[in-house]
Amino acid sequence: MIHPAEKDLRAALARFADARIEHDVRPTGRTSRLLEDATYTLCVMTGATGADQALRTADRLLQGYLSAREEGTQQDETLAA
Repeated sequence: MIHPAEKDLRAALARFADARIEHDVRPTGRTSRLLEDATYTLCVMTGATGADQALRTADRLLQGYLSAREEGTQQDETLAA
């Protein structure tokens, strides 16, 4: 799987969350379409087949981005010493 850029993944998660909240608060045909579109985008980005799986995969990807940043910081500090 090709991993999405962190900023793109975070944007898709925010869009999904906004759509989910808006649809839960005031469900309409428009909010339903927005939620379906946000879910589809998140599933495509994560290679998932449903929202729950996409959210779990996104969490793992974000954790991986964080770990990579922390490793990079530790390596930079070692090199500076």
